[in-house]
Amino acid sequence: MSERSDIVPAPEGEYIEANRFAPLSFLLALVGIIGLGLSVVGAFVSPHQFSFSWLFAFAFYFTMLAGCFFWIIVHHVVDAEWSVVVRRQLENLAMLLAVMALFFIPIVIFRHHLYEWMNLKVGIDPVLDSKRGYLNWHFFLYRSIFYFFFFIAATLLFRRFSIRQDRDGNPAFTLKMSPSWRCRFSPSRSPSAPTIGSSASITTGSRRCGAFTFSPGPRAARCRCSSW
Repeated sequence: MSERSDIVPAPEGEYIEANRFAPLSFLLALVGIIGLGLSVVGAFVSPHQFSFSWLFAFAFYFTMLAGCFFWIIVHHVVDAEWSVVVRRQLENLAMLLAVMALFFIPIVIFRHHLYEWMNLKVGIDPVLDSKRGYLNWHFFLYRSIFYFFFFIAATLLFRRFSIRQDRDGNPAFTLKMSPSWRCRFSPSRSPSAPTIGSSASITTGSRRCGAFTFSPGPRAARCRCSSW
């Protein structure tokens, strides 16, 4: 009789063959370059329209990537098991937050078209003057840098620990991150939402007016992050 081993062999890892997707990657890269070129043309032809169009696209993709980061945090906070299957995909998407930092540069350049409060001097609007501690250019820039630094550093750490766990199977990093994120996690809303959407109407808008504001004035369209 043959002996039966009690040790279950570990399955071999599956890897994507990058050469199979090389033509598709080249095509998508070409479309992206053409799109960036058209965006540059639009920035010179109509900078006001370009600034709001760029802000809308930036808000859409930033929200999507920040949502992936959100679910990574939830995975570690509640120590979920079902999300292990999709965790790597969420980590890959969250890594693109570093690219969004580059796409934030046009928002900084065309900020005067987006944020009305940057064009008003002190003493013109008393309501705005009462918010100058938050609505000022230097604080806007500093907190934007801080938020992007936090997102990029956190996603890099999550990705690094996840890969190391795949190599040695040691759950120590997961066990350490779970209690630490319980202290830092706040499900109310994204901290970077007021930075992107702190434009708009000076009299009707505030830091809690919503995540993003796409057009100036009291009838500004707002898109809120319902999850945060």
